[in-house]
Amino acid sequence: MESKPAVPLKTPAPLFRLLLLLSATTGMLDAASILCLGKVFTANMTGNVVFLAFSAAGAPGFSPLPYLTALGAFIVGATIAGRIWRMPGSHMLRHWLIVAAVIETVLLLLAGITAIGLQGYGSAFDWRSCSILALTSGAMGFRNAIVRQLKVPDLTTTVLTLTITGLASDSPLAAGSAPNLPARLGAVGMIFGGAVIGALLVLHTGLATTLLVTAGLVLCGTLVFARHPQMAEMQR
Repeated sequence: MESKPAVPLKTPAPLFRLLLLLSATTGMLDAASILCLGKVFTANMTGNVVFLAFSAAGAPGFSPLPYLTALGAFIVGATIAGRIWRMPGSHMLRHWLIVAAVIETVLLLLAGITAIGLQGYGSAFDWRSCSILALTSGAMGFRNAIVRQLKVPDLTTTVLTLTITGLASDSPLAAGSAPNLPARLGAVGMIFGGAVIGALLVLHTGLATTLLVTAGLVLCGTLVFARHPQMAEMQR
């Protein structure tokens, strides 16, 4: 008897909305790091690898330290998340989402506290900036590893390359049926909107406030959406 192919489960609405909110916080954090910590990303490691290559080639305006710091912290954060995800214990997905949000929030709060009193826009990259970058990149690495385990199409919350590729290659212009269009457009829009909000916060309130507001959004948003009754039915 032939087995039927597995049918992918539909992403519950609260998880979909949570991932969109987290996508917006990615834009906020990358705006903060690029504007305040020297043209470095907290979430987009492709950009950091390319900028590190520019530094290696001697291009003016590119120092290796920020990119090495971000890459190293991101890897450490992702490694820790992988270990925590595989730990025995509750298999309820919302339990792990809340645990992940608490850890990410603590890292962002520490970064925000470290940034208090630090000049926002155009700050020099010193030991405080290095610490802030390590904390925020570690938080993004941690989140990226957790979200990767969820396997939600087109909602990684941190990168858009494949999402934008899907928008174009699966569009009616490419003879496609535009599958998963709301998720793809939502991911692009939320990261863009988050980056706008992050830039405005940095320019008008400073780096510390931007990081603290982002931490609050991550924790409060996760608590709201993870407690939804639908999330109680999902297993890790």
